[in-house]
Amino acid sequence: MRRLEGRVGIVSGSGRGIGREIAMKLASEGARVVVNDLDAEPAKETVAAIEAAGGRAVACAGSVTEEGFAERFVQTAIDSFGGLDIIVNNAGYTWDTVIQKMTDEQWDAILDVHLKAPFRILRAAQPVISAAMKQAKAAGEPVPCRKVVNISSVAGLGGNAGQVNYAAAKAGVIGLTKTLAKEWGRYNVTVNSVAFGLIKTRLTEAPAGANATITVQDRDIKVGINAELMEAVQRSIPLGRVGTSAEAAAAVYLLCTPESDYISGQTLVCAGGYTI
Repeated sequence: MRRLEGRVGIVSGSGRGIGREIAMKLASEGARVVVNDLDAEPAKETVAAIEAAGGRAVACAGSVTEEGFAERFVQTAIDSFGGLDIIVNNAGYTWDTVIQKMTDEQWDAILDVHLKAPFRILRAAQPVISAAMKQAKAAGEPVPCRKVVNISSVAGLGGNAGQVNYAAAKAGVIGLTKTLAKEWGRYNVTVNSVAFGLIKTRLTEAPAGANATITVQDRDIKVGINAELMEAVQRSIPLGRVGTSAEAAAAVYLLCTPESDYISGQTLVCAGGYTI
């Protein structure tokens, strides 16, 4: 039997990269998944890939920072699959510079996507999770262990030059995680975070200096790490290489399995042995 058979999950930012791998992994283990991306097409492509592999998924496109998105995201799970068991807050990007050059817009944008959006999604999910717990108890049924996994970063644990906005947001994610673990334990919900180290994605693969950009809500955001810096970072990783999106997704999956039902309020570092 697949480990997540009958479960329903929502994964933000799952049209591409790590999020896509998370959605695919959860679906491969039996979960029905709501796939989100800022753009509709990548979300639809991930849904199609899940369905082609024999899984079930629906798309919920849109920005996690939009007013009302969190409620729509949660409601899509209810309307499509009748419940909500797994929440993965993954959506995000980086917009880097040193503090003296950072604008309020840069600061606000990164805090909004990495910290405010997960807060809103979890707030929207609370009535659904509370009602499901009360319904199970009233029926004399066991309350299933539900899962929240918030994506953090080693930058949130130890800081990173040029990323004061991102590091602050990811540190905030850890505080959010620890607090919600205390608040939601009574619902039999585990709340954990995964702090990624350097993972190979479209944000890191493009060489810095090649003017590679991604477009996020009409903003052109520079991406990529130059070859010299990439080599230096890899030398600091005991496993000697950057991680893959599939490996990152596997770390999230661990915290969604029944084997992790007594683990809560923790941050799992997925960084190839790199320590702060």
